[in-house]
Amino acid sequence: MKILLADDHPLTLQGTKSFLESYGYKIIDTCSNGLAALNLIKLHVPDVAILDINMPGLDGLDVAKKVYEIKLKTKIILLTMHKEMTLYNTAKQYNIYGYILKEHSSTELEKCLLAVKNGNHYVSEYLQDDLINDPQHEITALNQLTLAERKIVSLIAEQKTTKQIAELLFLSEKTVEGHRTNIIEKLGLPKEKNTLLIWAIQHVKTNTKL
Repeated sequence: MKILLADDHPLTLQGTKSFLESYGYKIIDTCSNGLAALNLIKLHVPDVAILDINMPGLDGLDVAKKVYEIKLKTKIILLTMHKEMTLYNTAKQYNIYGYILKEHSSTELEKCLLAVKNGNHYVSEYLQDDLINDPQHEITALNQLTLAERKIVSLIAEQKTTKQIAELLFLSEKTVEGHRTNIIEKLGLPKEKNTLLIWAIQHVKTNTKL
C-alpha cells in the first residue's frame, strides 16, 4: 500500500511517517500544504492519502473534494482536531474512507488503514461520543445571535456573498465580516474555510426561528 502524508506541523508529519513505517507501510511522499498534496496525489496516485484538515492553501476537505470530483482512485483519510458534525457530514459527501480525531490517531490509524485496505470505510470509534450533534445545543447557540446576525446567517444559507449581504442589509462589507466572525465564535465553529456557509446550509432551513 502506497501512502501520501500531508500535515502542516513538521513534528506531527515526521511522527506519523515514522509510526506508519514501523508497521511496514510505504510512504511515497510527504508535504505540508493542501495544494502540494493535491499535485502529489495527481502525480503518484497513491493508494491512500492521509490528510490533516487544517492546512494552508487548500485544506484537507478541499483536497478530498478535488480528488472526488476528478475521480482519482486514491482513498482519502482525514485527521482532525475538530468534533463538529458539520465537518464530518461534509467529508462524507466526498466519499472519504477514514475520519479520525487526532487525539486518538496513535491507536486508530493502523485500524483505519487495515479497514481501508480491505475496501471498507473507518470512522473513529470515539467520534459518536465526541461529536457535537445535539439539536438542543444548536437551538441554544442560535438564540445567542442577534436579529442582525440571524439575518446574515439566513442570507449565507442562500449562498449570498459578503458584498451581496452588505448591499441587501445596507451595511459595509467590513461590518458584515465582523458579524461573520462573531457568529462563528458564538456557534463554536472551527475557523475552517467555508465553515459558516456549510453550517448555515445544513441548519438554517430546519430551524424556523431564524
